[in-house]
Amino acid sequence: MKSEILALLRERGDYVSGQELCERFGVSRTAVWKAMGQLKKEGYRIEAVQNRGYLLVEERELFGQYELESRMDTEWAGHPVTCYDVLDSTNLQAKLDAEHGAGQGALVVADMQTAGRGRRGRAWSSPPGTNVYYTLILKPDLAPDKASMLTPVMGLAVAEGIRSTCGLEAQIKWPNDIVINGKKVCGMLAEMSLERDYIHYVVIGVGINVGLQEFPEEIAATATCLQRECGNKVPRAELIVNIMHAFEKYYETFLKHGDLSGLMEQYSRLLVNNGREVRVLDPKGEFQGIARGINELGELLVEREDGSVTAVYAGEVSVRGIYGYV
Repeated sequence: MKSEILALLRERGDYVSGQELCERFGVSRTAVWKAMGQLKKEGYRIEAVQNRGYLLVEERELFGQYELESRMDTEWAGHPVTCYDVLDSTNLQAKLDAEHGAGQGALVVADMQTAGRGRRGRAWSSPPGTNVYYTLILKPDLAPDKASMLTPVMGLAVAEGIRSTCGLEAQIKWPNDIVINGKKVCGMLAEMSLERDYIHYVVIGVGINVGLQEFPEEIAATATCLQRECGNKVPRAELIVNIMHAFEKYYETFLKHGDLSGLMEQYSRLLVNNGREVRVLDPKGEFQGIARGINELGELLVEREDGSVTAVYAGEVSVRGIYGYV
């Protein structure tokens, strides 16, 4: 009920009488009074005026279970949302939840991670009170070989969520990084549980650098954060909700086509690699070429010197001018 009360106060933007709250939620005045007290303890400033009711005064960003629940007005993505002060990893928690029956759209959010991971087991710096760390659980009716296409879908959603929240034009560095002004602001890690040709679940973990922070020395020159790029504080809860809205839209398009054909043009427009020289670190041998967007499978199309085009599915890709490759 606290989240619903918070959502109503925010939507109204004016005083809401205690009587209206009682009738809306079918509870006593004492229950409303207790709920207001708990919200105040969480840091919300709520004014109570006799004969007028309660008013939410939003002075600073708050982040937590009530804030996320009260803002999550999506159809299914982010329902339910569970927020933790500290987790080892949102992906690990989401996989555990999925194993215990959590359904599609369940969202795990942490204010801090102690064992955040990126691709290839790399550590992901996860300080508290600063960034966004979340994992979305999906249970798509897809062949396992199509699961990798969900990462580009999330990449589009994150880019749109950033743009709608703080106005920054985010781009995508294939396969799963979001960059702003040539520096990385977000990474993703998708993991899957399957049995033969059946997907039990997919979890997509996302870490976004939001607030001002000092980065570890090894990434200080290649990483940035939203606040540094836009010059203002960025509300983390609003950012997550905006991403979930965008993900629902792009996911529907993906399912309609069964691949990325309905999203290829939009993805390629945001692709920072597009039209640029790339070095492909392939197990079969390195090669260089010009990136020409993606195909319907999400593979990076690389035009070689002889004019032939190679679709890159796996392997590390370095981009000239990005992340120190010059």
